[in-house]
This record gives sequence, C-alpha cells and structure tokens, in this order.
Amino acid sequence: MKIMNVVWPVTALYMGPIGLYSYWKIGRIKSKKIMKKENAPERAFYQKVIISDSHCGAGCTLGDIIGESIVFALGISVVGLTIFANYTFDYIFAFTLGILFQFFAVMPLNKDLTPNQGLIKALKADTLSLTSFEIGLFGWMALMIFVFFKPPLEAIDPLYWFMMQIGMSLGFITSYPVNWYLVKKGIKESM
Repeated sequence: MKIMNVVWPVTALYMGPIGLYSYWKIGRIKSKKIMKKENAPERAFYQKVIISDSHCGAGCTLGDIIGESIVFALGISVVGLTIFANYTFDYIFAFTLGILFQFFAVMPLNKDLTPNQGLIKALKADTLSLTSFEIGLFGWMALMIFVFFKPPLEAIDPLYWFMMQIGMSLGFITSYPVNWYLVKKGIKESM
C-alpha cells in the first residue's frame, strides 16, 4: 500500500529507534523474488496488529502536529488553558487524517467499493482505534500540563514536542488492544 510510505517515517518520527526497528523487522516489504527465495512465512498476528496500529498512529500524529501548531499559532485557549483547544483541534485533525489514511488502505484492497462505501468502511475500521490513540495522548498531555510542568510548556519549546512523542507512543499502546480487536473481528483490514 502506497500510504505505508508515509506511515513508517511518521511512526519513526514519534517512536524513534523503536519505529525504525519495527519497520526493518516487520514493515519492510521484500520483493517477491526474495520472499520466494527465503520462503518467508506470513507475519504473526501481533505483527499485523502492530502495522495496523502504526497506520492509525501515523494519521493521528500528523493530525496532532497540525492541531497543536494551529492552536499555538493562533493563541487559542478555553477558560485560559490551551489544553482544551488542543484536545479539540488535535482530535478533529487526527480523526480526519486517520480516516483518510484508512480510506487509502481500504480502497486498494477492495477495488469493488465505491468511494462512499470505502469511506464508511474506513470510518468503521478506525473510529475506535483513532479515539483510543487520542485518549492515551490526551491523558499524557493532561499530566504534562497539570502535574509535570508549572508553568505548562508551550509548543515553541523542544521539550514540549519530546513530551508529545512520549504521549504519542502511549497513544500507540492504548490503541493496540482496540486494533487487535478490530483486526481479529475483520472490521479492520489486516496489514
């Protein structure tokens, strides 16, 4: 899937060496010639879920980066706090990009679907997954703002983005069980 050419670099962006290692171990597509020569076995189920989770996480991460940047650039706050504006913008952009990523995974695998059917399938496949990713990230963001840093870090601070990387990695962890369920039930495509 061509969308995976975006997914793996974004996964490495927030998961660092773990994302890069995952790409080399389970994400890298080998040529058919090499696969025949090596007699490569099919991926284990947990590896398929990791790839599906990475796919979900990439859309969320890009959406979160866009949302955070807009809130910071425009100075948006709710009751004097940016966190509630961040939650709103992050979720909207993460959801939109996540569904778009899923749409571009669904359509090549289901050439008989109309674009509307593909969109509905993408919504069914990724709504819970994206939401669970954001729950993990948002919980971490709350800790960042209300517990760890007084005054809260701002998006212009590199430490803020490092902490966001940790939050995105936690989002990956909180969305893994949901992705497991969705792939197991056939709601989400196995990758």
